Amino acid sequence: MNAMPPPESVTAYAQGLGAQAKAASALMAKASTASKNQALLRLAALLRQNTAALQVDNAKDLERAVTAGLAAPMVDRLRLTPKVLETCAQGCEQLAAMPDVIGDITGMKQQPSGIRVGQMRVPIGVFGMIFESRPNVTIEAASLSIKSANACILRGGSEAIDSNKALALLVEQALVESGLPAHAVQLVQTTDRAVVGALIAMPQFVDVIIPRGGKGLIERISRDAKVPVIKHLDGNCHTYVDDPCDIAMAVTVADNAKTQKYSPCNASESLLVARGVAAEFLPRIGAIYAAKGVEMRCCPEARAILASVAGANLQDASEQDWFEEYLAPIISIKVVDGVDAAIAHINHYSSHHTDAILTRDHMHAQRFLREVDSSSVMVNTSTRFADGFEYGLGAEIGISTDKFHARGPVGIEGLTSLKYVVLGQGEVRG
Repeated sequence: MNAMPPPESVTAYAQGLGAQAKAASALMAKASTASKNQALLRLAALLRQNTAALQVDNAKDLERAVTAGLAAPMVDRLRLTPKVLETCAQGCEQLAAMPDVIGDITGMKQQPSGIRVGQMRVPIGVFGMIFESRPNVTIEAASLSIKSANACILRGGSEAIDSNKALALLVEQALVESGLPAHAVQLVQTTDRAVVGALIAMPQFVDVIIPRGGKGLIERISRDAKVPVIKHLDGNCHTYVDDPCDIAMAVTVADNAKTQKYSPCNASESLLVARGVAAEFLPRIGAIYAAKGVEMRCCPEARAILASVAGANLQDASEQDWFEEYLAPIISIKVVDGVDAAIAHINHYSSHHTDAILTRDHMHAQRFLREVDSSSVMVNTSTRFADGFEYGLGAEIGISTDKFHARGPVGIEGLTSLKYVVLGQGEVRG
């Protein structure tokens, strides 16, 4: 797994990875469904067998992170708990159980000339994945790469280097034991940031780059990359509590959407409440947020209603708060006239990631689904479900807020392309 440190030339090191990935991608493109699934099932087994050992490596990263003064939510993202590893293993098994879409031909139609024209689903080839914090992304990316018959080069954050190296060795073991090329999944073994610059500038080897991390990382890669980028910059997700709604359900969902976990990009960062239900709903959700230590940044109307909540940490919302992705126990709260105002607010301030409506009105729900311009739009459920695993994709390589190629959680099909296939019987064009 490229255990040697990079040579003096970072570019030469990156190009070596690229050449190996390109060669592996040709072998992966013709790999059998059985061998890909075998590798995924073997990887799931290895993750379970090595849970204790992986936590030893993970502890090194956690210790460094705490010593370096990393914020608690960032440290939380680094943890490879048994539950996290079990979810990774289940993701591999879920992918193995899914149909193999590679080579599928769809839309075959006879043309007046006699030829038949359709499209075949094929791997993209080689993708580069640049990510921060969460080491479980190594497994998500590797497993999706295997199932979609691609090769990939993974560059994790320096804060998770020991965890990522340990996980990458298990991936390599699963590949080799299943008769697949060892270089189908490669981890960049150095924390030198210059490797990223080289990796995103190798169109001869890399077909697409997928950054997954902070806004600064993604902006830099989007600006400097010489290959296509699948990206999302922010996860400013909204939960809108409509009039009419089931108040008890809305309280439960709004609580989960914000507090189930603060650090993911699909946690709700803004709560919009229809004026007709605000007086009943806000004190109930406010009491829960207060008990959990969530700071509430409010419009004047919301703050007035929440003023009676014991222990509530209330602040005046600034204009910037409506745009903000907190990734922390902070939420912005605004009272709005109704569904029209909610849709307008979301389309203006949201990052087009995930937005939800909690409502009893079918027409409001349908309008919200049609008119909110986001990669995932939900009715009566938590934004925390915006996830490839929860969507039945097996895992996700990331969430795309782009509008071309892939949008929303990017699973197997997001890592493939279509090419036209034409079948004839000697037809010539007149």
